[in-house]
Amino acid sequence: MQKAINYKIINPRNYVGFALIAFVALVAAGCGLLGTGTLDKTTVINKDSSGLALDGYDAVAYFTENLPRMGKPEFTADYDGAKWQFTSNENRAAFQKEPAKYVPQYGGYCAWAVAQGYTADTDPNAGKVVDGKLYLNYNPAVAVKWNENVPQYIEDGNKNWKDLSGKAEESRKDTKK
Repeated sequence: MQKAINYKIINPRNYVGFALIAFVALVAAGCGLLGTGTLDKTTVINKDSSGLALDGYDAVAYFTENLPRMGKPEFTADYDGAKWQFTSNENRAAFQKEPAKYVPQYGGYCAWAVAQGYTADTDPNAGKVVDGKLYLNYNPAVAVKWNENVPQYIEDGNKNWKDLSGKAEESRKDTKK
């Protein structure tokens, strides 16, 4: 009887199932499937005092038309604590289907400022889509500076945003509209 018990304990086939279960549990925890991830984390969004993001401009239009377009109040969606306006029901539907695709980087704060280590408001006319992501700048003059070295400013901005995102409003160096 003792040999049979020892055989089951050290039999490698018994460990394969345990290892598979442990691996699946680790992957699930890493992906947030067990409630330990950050899938429900809210993004910090630059918005005006009424909660409007992008000063009412259509985030989808930057991608579909490569131009900023003023949205209309009749085509509004709520996302991440902000109101978003669109030029059409089609653009609103696209945003609602994949909001993370259209929300500006750094929550809509100035990309050049974030690369410098602080935040600032943006001008929707100073936006640019780079590698499928929307970046906004304080004004067209700052956008010219940012365009001089986009890859470096994105790299710096990504590093800085990790610290700035939790204190975006406190880090502002402009006067809020």
